[in-house]
Amino acid sequence: RFVIKAPYKQLLVQNLKLSDAGIYTCKYSSDEVRTSLHIFKLTISLNGHFLQNEVPELTLMQNSSSPLPELSITLFDSNKNRVTAELQKESHQKYTVKLKKLEVMDSGTWVCQIHSDSPLINVNIPFAVKVLGFQNPDLERKYATVDSTVNLSWHLNSKKIEWKEGFKGQLNWKQQEGANAHELLDFNVTAQGQLHETKKSSNFLFEIPEGKKESTIEVKLPRVHFNHSGQYQCQLEYQGRYAQRKIELVVMKVSANPAGPLPRGANMTLTCQVSGQLPPGAYLRWERVNGTEMDVKNSKQQAVKLEVNISAAGLWSCHLIEDTDRKISLQYRVEEAPVWISYVIIGASVGGSLLAFALGCLCIISGISWQRRRQRAKRMAQARQYLLENKTCQCQQ
Repeated sequence: RFVIKAPYKQLLVQNLKLSDAGIYTCKYSSDEVRTSLHIFKLTISLNGHFLQNEVPELTLMQNSSSPLPELSITLFDSNKNRVTAELQKESHQKYTVKLKKLEVMDSGTWVCQIHSDSPLINVNIPFAVKVLGFQNPDLERKYATVDSTVNLSWHLNSKKIEWKEGFKGQLNWKQQEGANAHELLDFNVTAQGQLHETKKSSNFLFEIPEGKKESTIEVKLPRVHFNHSGQYQCQLEYQGRYAQRKIELVVMKVSANPAGPLPRGANMTLTCQVSGQLPPGAYLRWERVNGTEMDVKNSKQQAVKLEVNISAAGLWSCHLIEDTDRKISLQYRVEEAPVWISYVIIGASVGGSLLAFALGCLCIISGISWQRRRQRAKRMAQARQYLLENKTCQCQQ
């Protein structure tokens, strides 16, 4: 490991070890020069290969023939931003540094800056950090309407950071928190970066789109149902460690009661409903297209259902609004019933009323006749009783 380079008689020490620290003496004739070699060794946990949300730990060792100095350690991330870290001095020789949870944007070359006032030391040690994971946000919410088409995708960063080792993963769906998860597909990525996917569910209607971007896990729901809502979680596994990202799908539907054309003068109830809990600041709104302010109704914040009673036909729209941003809208056209249907309904109502009146009168007349017959029978019974009593008295005389 020790090589003397001519012609300047330089000493090259290769593959430095902590034990190589000390005083090196160069003698030439009667001249003698001494050089002190102070060695630092920086190691990073997991060999610098992490998953999202993992916490790296650095270990800094120093060795010298002189008394070991007190060190000041500062870290800079791949974007040259100073990093707040938890520093622990275990001895004059050993320091440990715990960093924050890592995200995919933390991949790159970091710098450990070492400083000492006495002796004066200013050393920068670069080290590589690779964070494997998804480029999606931590929790993504996506909105869709019933019978629409929606694509859900998770973007792996393995190509971007030149990850050279294989890993695998799977995509699961569950309708709500605490429900059983259903595996939709599994995948593996080779050390060469090739992605292979396999569908696992035969009961859930979805497709794996062709021509999608590389290093992307994507599913297509060609016709969204209300019960397709829920949490879609993509999880990757590397050496028994896991990272995952969720997409929550919220589905909207509208309905009318009673369904069908709206007769003139009648009322109808329109219902707009979403499948999952809304974030703060989100609400539902019903409004009639080209209508007035009287045709607008808002729900309370985070309400998942909104009903509106209407008497005007036309095109009605339900909007899901988050703050001031319309996320999705679904329209319902209320047709006006033909005039003859209104007449039929009015005639049926009048006819029904007359029929009810006639039946009522008939019941009253029948009741009066029955009452009269009952009174007549009672009088005849009393007369017979009276005659019978009189006849009995004459016989006794």
